[in-house]
Order: sequence, then structure tokens, then C-alpha cells
Amino acid sequence: MIDNNNILQKLDGLEARYEEVSTLITDPSVIADQSRYVKLTKEYKDLGDIMDARRRYINCLTTIKEAKDIIANESDAEMKEMAREELSENEELQPKLEEEIKLLLVPKDPEDAKNVQMEIRGGAGGDEAALFAGDLFNMYKRYCDKKGWKLSITSVSEGTAGGFKEIDFAVEGDNVYGTLKYESGVHRVQRVPATETQGRMHTSAATVAVLPEADKFEVNINEGDIKWDTFRSSGAGGQNVNKVESGVRLRYPWKNPNTGEVEEILIECTETRDQPKNKERALSRLYTYIYDHEHQKYVDDIASRRKTLVSTGDRSAKIRTYNYPQGRVTDHRIGFTTHDLQGFMNGEIQDMIDALTVAENAEKLKETEL
Repeated sequence: MIDNNNILQKLDGLEARYEEVSTLITDPSVIADQSRYVKLTKEYKDLGDIMDARRRYINCLTTIKEAKDIIANESDAEMKEMAREELSENEELQPKLEEEIKLLLVPKDPEDAKNVQMEIRGGAGGDEAALFAGDLFNMYKRYCDKKGWKLSITSVSEGTAGGFKEIDFAVEGDNVYGTLKYESGVHRVQRVPATETQGRMHTSAATVAVLPEADKFEVNINEGDIKWDTFRSSGAGGQNVNKVESGVRLRYPWKNPNTGEVEEILIECTETRDQPKNKERALSRLYTYIYDHEHQKYVDDIASRRKTLVSTGDRSAKIRTYNYPQGRVTDHRIGFTTHDLQGFMNGEIQDMIDALTVAENAEKLKETEL
């Protein structure tokens, strides 16, 4: 159990910061600075949750002390019995509040609240890998539907036998990156493909990347250096989609800060029949791509301090196996297995995500002094 003085000292220190931030977010000069204002409003919300827990924790400790005083000094039997009940209830509540506070004090990833760009690429396995990439996309789509999130496809390359060679899509909602960040990596499938005539089991794979969507103020891009092309789209949108040049393609020369080399980034978008909307989405993907590459060093630094690598964003790491003959899905980072593969592929992935979140929070707690 946490030492009361230790936790209260931490909470008292944060109370002063909470008051400071509450004043800052009403300052016109802060409001005019978009980057600073966004960061401070997020901090204010997080600190507000901690202050609420602090209030309930202090009330709990106060009630315990008062109940003990009554039991020790009160002569009235009925008063003593009421005090014993209150003491029992609050002594049971105290460790629960301490666990809640511990998690609230875990440093939050500032990316967690962001929307995401996701990419699924069929890997080794040819047609079967493309089919599996399609299965993964449908799994995420069903999960997003359950969460009430908006999913928008930005570009698609379909497989010859179905599924996708690759598919890019955006997801918008509450705490999207904080939820889906654990999905980055190599997903492996073991099953008998529909095209297999001999009944042999094949192993294929698909790679998933989850990128936090960048705000423009977080990335320095000279939009004047972007070269734009338009083309007739063959993506979703019906017959009219081919009659106008609604698809957009951008090229941007980006200097990689890690290597010093200039790389050309090429992004296409055929999401809608509206060229301006496609252009806006392609530009958003450019900001996200560059931010992701610059942000990866921060992720790597965190991963180097942890052992289980729950959410390193390493897209080459084999994170999960989907075994169809055995009807199971296993996440290799935490050894979590579910035997409801059908439900999992229908978007019932919350238990897996919850287990990964608990594992990562345990890693973060090791870095705190609590």
C-alpha cells in the first residue's frame, strides 16, 4: 500500500500546477498560441481527473481517522457501531483509490488522444496474404463501428484473388491512437487458404502500421515545395469516379533529420470524387508521415527502457498469430490468448487491447517513484 504522506505530497504539488494551468488557459496570449493552448487544455483535463481522485482520497483518509477516534473515545454503542461500518467501508476503499491514483499519475503519452492513419500491407504469402490483409481491415472496421469511430479509406490496392495488397485508412474518434497503437507490427495467420486444393495449411502475414495524425503546428513543411498531379481515380465512388481527375498525387522533398539525406515522399489519395477533399487528405497524410518518422526516435527511446516492448511501433516485430485450425489468437508480447477467433475477427478485440494497456501501464509504473 502506498505511503500516505508520499502520495499526498505528490498530489499537493500537482494542485498548485492545476491552479496555474486553469489561469493560463484563459490568458489571451496563450489562446493565440495554438500549439501551447492545445497542450495546456489537455494537461488541464488530465490534472482535473487527478484532483477529483485527490478529493475522494482525502475524504477517505479523513473518514478513517475520524472513525478510529470515535471507536477509541466514544461511549455510545450505536455511534461506535456506525463508526465501525464507516471504517470498514473506507479501509476497503483506500487501496482502490490508491491504485486509481497510481494509474492517473503514470505519465500519459501525449499522442494517445490523436486520430490515426493506418496502413495494412499484405506480406509473404501472395494471394493469401492479401486476403488476410482484407480480413484484418474488416476486423478493424467492425471494431471502429462498435466504438462509434469514423473510418475513411484513403487509398487501396486490391489483391488479384480478393482482399488488399495494401490499404490506407484514417480513423477519427476519442483516444484512437491510445487504443490502436498496440496493433503496429506483423500479424501472422495460419490456415488452409480457400484456393488450396490439397488441404494444406499455409502461413502468411500482413503488416499493420498505426500512425498518430499530426497537427500542422507540430511539423515544419514548406508547402510551396510540394508538387501536385491529378489523375483519373479507379477507387471507390461508382462509375462517375473515372470521368474526372479526382485522384491527387503529391511529391515532397523531405530532409531526414536522422540521416541528413533528402528523400522524395510520394502520396496518392482517391478517397472521394471531390478533388479538393482528396488534396486535403493527401496533405494530412504528408504531415502525419513526416511526424511519424520524426516521432519514432521518441518511441524508440521509451522502448529501450522497457522489456516487453508492448507498444514500440516496431513494424517488423511479429506481434500476433491467428491460428484458424485451433480457433485461437495469441499476442506474443504478453502471452495473451483468446480461443474465440471468430469473435475476434468480427471486431471483438477489446479484451486484447485492455490486456495490452494493463501491461504497458505496469511498465510505466516501474518508471515512477510510487
